[in-house]
Amino acid sequence: MDDATDLVCYCGGVDRATIVAAIRHGASSLKDVQRMTGAGVGSRCKELNPKGVCCHSDIRAIIEAERGSHTESASASCSCCAAGED
Repeated sequence: MDDATDLVCYCGGVDRATIVAAIRHGASSLKDVQRMTGAGVGSRCKELNPKGVCCHSDIRAIIEAERGSHTESASASCSCCAAGED
C-alpha cells in the first residue's frame, strides 16, 4: 500500500493521500483521522475491504510512518469492529 491513490478505507472510499494530508494537517490519532477524513467509521469492512478486515490497523500504520511514533491501540472503532471484530 505505497501508492497515494490506494484505497485504505473501502467503506468511505478514502485513499492513502487523503489520510496522509490529514496527518500533515495535525491528525495524530485514529480518532483524528476518522474525524478529518471519514475513514474507518464504516460498517461494511468485511464485505468491501479485500483484506476482509477493518482498516484501522492500516490507518495506524500510516500515522506511525508519517509521524514516526507509536499510535494508540483500539480506542476507536468502526461499526463492524464495535462488537469485537477488530
